Amino acid sequence: MNTDLTTGKPETALWRFCLPLFGSVVFQQLYNIADSLVAGKFVGENALAAVGNSYEITLIFLAFAFGCNMGCSVIVSQLFGARDFGKLKTAVTTACIFSAALCALLMIAGIAGSAPLLRLVRTPQEVFADSRLYLDIYVWGLPFVFFYNIATGIFSALGDSRTPFCFLAASSTSNIAVDILFVKAFDMGVAGVAWATFLCQGISCILAVFTIWKRLRKIETRQAPVLFDWQLLKKILVIAVPSILQQSFISVGNILIQSVINGFGAPVMAGYSAAVKLNNLVITSFTTIGNGISNFSAQNLGARKIGRIRECFRAGLKMVWLLCVPFCALYIFCGRYLLLLFMEKSSSRALMTGMQFLWILSPFYFVVSAKLVADGILRGVSAMGRFMAGTLTDLVLRVVLALTLSDLTGSALGIWCAWPIGWTIAMGLSVFFYHREYGKLCGGTGSDYNKKTRRA
Repeated sequence: MNTDLTTGKPETALWRFCLPLFGSVVFQQLYNIADSLVAGKFVGENALAAVGNSYEITLIFLAFAFGCNMGCSVIVSQLFGARDFGKLKTAVTTACIFSAALCALLMIAGIAGSAPLLRLVRTPQEVFADSRLYLDIYVWGLPFVFFYNIATGIFSALGDSRTPFCFLAASSTSNIAVDILFVKAFDMGVAGVAWATFLCQGISCILAVFTIWKRLRKIETRQAPVLFDWQLLKKILVIAVPSILQQSFISVGNILIQSVINGFGAPVMAGYSAAVKLNNLVITSFTTIGNGISNFSAQNLGARKIGRIRECFRAGLKMVWLLCVPFCALYIFCGRYLLLLFMEKSSSRALMTGMQFLWILSPFYFVVSAKLVADGILRGVSAMGRFMAGTLTDLVLRVVLALTLSDLTGSALGIWCAWPIGWTIAMGLSVFFYHREYGKLCGGTGSDYNKKTRRA
């Protein structure tokens, strides 16, 4: 069901829209968590390390899919808010054609470059073969990753966050069962983990694309939409390219950090692999809510209802901070038991590594969540230069500090301390940029709603 986010009380509309998105990301993360959990429980510590090691590289490919998602989603949101349905359909087909070409290039690069990438991150020999096997199977499933992301971006742009939630709930739950079947019953090892994810992602992608195709057919237009439009592609790329660069830089930074972690041996790799999955569940939740905030902002920008964007920022902060409380408490007080879900026979060093990571990072979830809310608005109003500035600041600081502090301390503890510093400084920049951009929008456009709200 398509939902207009330009009407009704902003906070209520945002909550109704974002809560299914949060549920979706929880199930999305179950894919990766299930892979690590099954590998660690039923195969062993080296298998857990291999899946975690490959995961950082798969995030590079996912960055491109996410960028295409956001480019399509923001532009379609703006066109939906402006009620320009002909261009909306053209934007969708244009994004799909571009994404298909990009996906083909990435598959070629991934098939040819998996081994060099794994060597680049200093993958230990004992986990190299499993890491490569997992990565190769993942690359063959890239079309499913790309087109599923495009479909969910379109659903979000049309104000529908419930449909992708239903798809993810079903496919993620199935993924856990198939993981266990392939690994435990069929004794397929790491390959079973990878093939289970491939199969379940494929089914959810096909269902999502078919559903969105039926949904778009019901939207009436005055003239038959054009299949491909270069001007719309440029607009999509204005959002997509910075989003791709943002996620790619983060992934490259994580790979550099992973290479430092790999130097401390398989136990530290395994502890980090388990803990970073728990951390990514939180960060991806905030990022997905930020994506919803982008859709909300883009629809209201298209409708010229600027004052609602300010209300969106306040409601977004309230939402993410309410989520921070249980996550922070859970990881600080129950982190050990959560990590043990991934570790059947792991060493005490691996467990302590994961606990240190969670204890240091979780109190700063309040900081990074505020940054991601501000980033969501900046992306929704197409202020991509400022959006990139905050992201790159965080990335550069984290990588440089991880390299420096790990060398000074001679342990992985220095790496974990780099995260909060980067998050704090980048949050200050992003919130500052949001206030500057909102002030510019208020000065440059007017709306009845905006005149009734207090000045920011």
